[in-house]
Amino acid sequence: MKYDMHIHSKYSSDGIMDVKEIVKIAIKRGLDGIAITDHNTIKGGIEAKKYEIDSLKVIIGSEIMTEKGEVIGLFLSEEIRSGMFQDVINDIRDQNGIIIIPHPFDEMRHSSFQPAEEDIKFIDCIEGFNSRCLFQKYNKNAKEFAKRHNMAITAGSDAHFINEIANAGVITEIEDIREAFLKKEIEIFGKRSSFINHGLTKGLKLWRKTNSSI
Repeated sequence: MKYDMHIHSKYSSDGIMDVKEIVKIAIKRGLDGIAITDHNTIKGGIEAKKYEIDSLKVIIGSEIMTEKGEVIGLFLSEEIRSGMFQDVINDIRDQNGIIIIPHPFDEMRHSSFQPAEEDIKFIDCIEGFNSRCLFQKYNKNAKEFAKRHNMAITAGSDAHFINEIANAGVITEIEDIREAFLKKEIEIFGKRSSFINHGLTKGLKLWRKTNSSI
């Protein structure tokens, strides 16, 4: 089973991909599943779930901004309304979800959560490889932190464009992907995204900001 655990659709403020196209490309690239993790909403995941088939599972998730940085919740069924870290953690737990810290220690992103010792009890997984980390030392630091604290390590493309889907993710022999995370029976794979995609994202944000002010 091969999953890309971090994908953004048009429902993200910096996303553009249609969910039907995401599912189509994921199948074409040999994935068995995807997690749609739009910024501060599960709308993309809910929409993508409509196109789920036996050979491709869709996980509903969200990448939520808190006062400490971004947190990913997976296997969600309701929107996370709060932006306070402890409330977000409680809301994900109440939905029987999995809590992941994406791209931790990435100093190039103001949104990165840099977990401390006191945060460990609130976290299920650390994203040990994110395709959009410009410098691999950030992924290396994330993996070392997870191993030091015996935490599950996940990975994802952080795709915002079609060419990024399946750049990174997890592999497991367990059919139930949630169980695989809890048992830590997952392996990660990944390659870096092109620098061009970072430029495209900045251009998209600027375009939307400009048009919203007109």
